[in-house]
Amino acid sequence: MKHILVGGDGFVGRHLAAKLVAMGEEVVVADIERSDLDIYWSVGAMPVDIRDDAAVRRLPIGPDDIVYNLAAKMLTPIQLRSRRHAFCWPTNYDGARNLYSAVRDAGASKIIQFTTDMVYGRTQTSPKTEDHPKVPLGEYGASKLATEGLADSFRTDGVDITILRPRLIIGPGRLGILAKLFKLIDRGLPVPMIGSGKQPYQFVSVFDCADASVLAWQAGVPNRQYNLGSNNPPSVRELLSMLIGSVGSRSMLVPTPAWLVKLTLATLDRLNRPILDPEQYLIADEHCILDTTRAQTELSWRPKFDDSDMLIAAYEEYKKGDGQFTAPARIPLPAE
Repeated sequence: MKHILVGGDGFVGRHLAAKLVAMGEEVVVADIERSDLDIYWSVGAMPVDIRDDAAVRRLPIGPDDIVYNLAAKMLTPIQLRSRRHAFCWPTNYDGARNLYSAVRDAGASKIIQFTTDMVYGRTQTSPKTEDHPKVPLGEYGASKLATEGLADSFRTDGVDITILRPRLIIGPGRLGILAKLFKLIDRGLPVPMIGSGKQPYQFVSVFDCADASVLAWQAGVPNRQYNLGSNNPPSVRELLSMLIGSVGSRSMLVPTPAWLVKLTLATLDRLNRPILDPEQYLIADEHCILDTTRAQTELSWRPKFDDSDMLIAAYEEYKKGDGQFTAPARIPLPAE
């Protein structure tokens, strides 16, 4: 049995590959890119563009193999409105269709698929369970929700697909939207908050995402959806105050009228001067928490990292690159 990580040179894939190798499993990393990571000494690797159906069908998929779809186009870098559909859908939806077809036609039946909490859209009930209404606010969330619908259709063909819906993933190897925040704190500049900052903000560690992937495989790849997020997230104000204090920054937190900030950002978006994607700022002042009871109950998954520790670790990685964040050459494994 092999573990085939499509998009495995990405953020979650690098950590998942390292964890599986440490467990003595056979791993194949398939990605359109290849970095200089030490993990490649321990795994098979091949170039694959998930958007290319013929390339995907060259994957060495055997009947007993586990396939992980980690390939995705996300909310960074920020795209113009007119380009968001073309940016997200070919990888997120068409690529998933290519991969699901290749798995089915190879006689395999186990896929672990990462999507996103952005499938939910605005918060209607909190915390959000997996049954929360799904009304995405943009192309990224819409493409991932369509992928989940695609998974349902392949499940009827006998393919088992576990859906993992993480909150914002942080850890060594990627900054994304946090780069803007860290630049302000690094320079001691005011840090504006959308709203009062009293609402909680939830992350999930990349290590905890890798753990959830392994546990889903060990549970037999259930045909279920699972939220992934930290436990007991603090408020935005508490989280940012902690970070500013811990790094000795002179930055001050500045609350703002959420409606005015959203109107300004929406206007800039319409003028093709986007600063944030609407999927990021429209829910920024909401009480947006994922309920992870199902993952904890059915997969025996427990998040090991809290939001404060994750944010400090991400800032320290940012500083190691002198403000220009780069992935570490060696992926560290957390102490069990």
